[in-house]
Amino acid sequence: MAFELKEEGYRLKDILVIVGIPESTYHYHVKNFGKEDPDRELKEVITELFKAFHERYGYKRITKELKKSAWCINHKKVYRLMRELGLKCVKFMRKSRRYNSYKGKVGKVAKNRLSRRFSTPIPFQKLVTDITEFKCLGEEKLYLNPLLDLYNGEIIAFGIKKRPTLDLVMEPLKKTIEVLGAQATYRTTIHSDQGWHYQHNQWVRTLKENKVFQSMSRKATCADNASIENFFGILKQEMYYGEKLVSYEELKRQIEEYIYWYNHIRSKEKLAGFSPVEYRTQTSQLAA
Repeated sequence: MAFELKEEGYRLKDILVIVGIPESTYHYHVKNFGKEDPDRELKEVITELFKAFHERYGYKRITKELKKSAWCINHKKVYRLMRELGLKCVKFMRKSRRYNSYKGKVGKVAKNRLSRRFSTPIPFQKLVTDITEFKCLGEEKLYLNPLLDLYNGEIIAFGIKKRPTLDLVMEPLKKTIEVLGAQATYRTTIHSDQGWHYQHNQWVRTLKENKVFQSMSRKATCADNASIENFFGILKQEMYYGEKLVSYEELKRQIEEYIYWYNHIRSKEKLAGFSPVEYRTQTSQLAA
C-alpha cells in the first residue's frame, strides 16, 4: 500500500497526518488484518450495556456493570475498548436551567436547619425539594417538583404540572407524609428555597400538623440547596438536553420513566454501586 501511494506522488505518513491516524495504529491494523479479535465478545457485551443504559454510562460505570456480571476487567481496558467502539457518553454538556419561584416575602421564612449538612445515615431524616422548568414543543412548559431523601438520593415523591401552582408542591408533599408515617423512624426535616410555594400558609401548616421540621435556604444562596440542584442537572443532562422538544404529555411520560430508572436501576458510586432503592433495601436488611 505504501508503494502504491508513493507511485502516485504521496507519502504514507503525509496521508496519515491528514486523516488523523497515528502511523503505529496503521501498522498495527495492517499486521492484524484478518486475525480474530480476542476482545470480540467483550466488545459485544460493552456495546449491549451501553445501549441498555440509554448511553448514559461512561467507562467507569460500564466497568462496574461488567464486574457485576463476573467479568474480571480493568477500567483502563474498558476505556480503551469504548474509544475503539466509538461509545462515548455525551449527555453532560450543558448546565441545567434553574426555575426561580421567589416573589419576595409572602409568608413565613424558616431558619436554615440543614446549613449545608447534606449527608445523613438515617432514611427520611433530611429531605430536600425545589421546582425546575422544562420547555415543551410549542409554547407549553412543564414544571417538576420532587422531594429527595439525602440518605440515598432517592426521589420519594414528585409532582408534574403545566403551571407552577400550589398543587405542584402540595400533592407530592402529601404523598411524602404518607411514606413518612409508614417508614420514618426519626423526625423529618424538609429543606427548600424561599419560593412562594414554601412560604405559603398551606405548606407551613401541613408540615406543622405532621410534626415535620421546615428548613429554608438563605436568599440568593444556591449552595444551600445544592443537592436537589445536582439532581436536576443529572436528570436534564441524561434525558433532556440534546434531545428534540416533545409535547407536554410525552415529556411527562419520559420524566416519570427516568425517575423510576434513577431510583431503581441507576447505580451511584457513593452508594457502593447500588441504586438508591437497592441501597435502602440492603441497609434495612442488614439492620434487621
